[in-house]
Amino acid sequence: MTELLIRPDELPSWLPGTLTVRSPERGWGGVTVRGYRFGASDVEVPPLRDHVVVAYRRGTTIRRGVGGIWTTGTPGSGAVSLLTRAVASRWVWPDDIEVVHVYLPADVLARACRDMYDRDVRDVTLRDEVQADDPAIHRTALMLAQEAELGGPGCGLLVDALACQLAVLLVRAHADVVFDEPAGAGLTSAQERAVRDHVEEHLHERITLDYLATVAGLSRCRFLRRFRRSTGTSPHDFVLDRRVARAQVLARRTGMPLSEIALRCGFADQSHLTRVFRARVGMPPGRFRACG
Repeated sequence: MTELLIRPDELPSWLPGTLTVRSPERGWGGVTVRGYRFGASDVEVPPLRDHVVVAYRRGTTIRRGVGGIWTTGTPGSGAVSLLTRAVASRWVWPDDIEVVHVYLPADVLARACRDMYDRDVRDVTLRDEVQADDPAIHRTALMLAQEAELGGPGCGLLVDALACQLAVLLVRAHADVVFDEPAGAGLTSAQERAVRDHVEEHLHERITLDYLATVAGLSRCRFLRRFRRSTGTSPHDFVLDRRVARAQVLARRTGMPLSEIALRCGFADQSHLTRVFRARVGMPPGRFRACG
């Protein structure tokens, strides 16, 4: 039976405190921010749905047990504690503390990994750190708390940028990543075949990079990198090569006017066909036809 993972709003059931900051329910891309003041505590916290960054405004000595292993730190202002998702923990501290919790869903860290390394990600875990002296992460968490408290024009855009920044900082220095594919992977055979088939079927139409990426089921950036690894060329040059190859066949095997061949192969006009054809074949299409 799958263990129940608790949401950020459910934490006070196990760890009562005074709420000081609360992010909106919507418009934050799944990221949640909560600020609390807690008294001295000794609490068991069930597995959480999200990765958690605890940024201290006022700290004390913290003891935390995860999987039967206890660690101790004295995180003050400027330090953070990190807890990966889906693990139970026990927290003990002797004095009042004031903290900001930033909850990052699993897909936020996974997306940062994919974009940073251009590789599919199987799993990301935060390292168990009670006291991580990382001012950049602490500052970013407090900036998110400030947006949760005050908001303002462009809040959504700023939150997206800060959440991305926080995820990158965590992945760089405080996370372990399991990848699903080797470095430098290209398109799969199925992806490459689907892209090639689409190009051949739509040579007479406008073919966009975004749509080719959609055909392959990849983001634009990942498609560009993987396509070049698989074919040794860019999607733009590949499409032009296929247009010229089709034009060569039509010029040699049919009496179709060059102006019509240009349109059948996706060129803007005969002049465009001639310019690209000459660059790739070494002669204009009319001469190519005559030589056949």
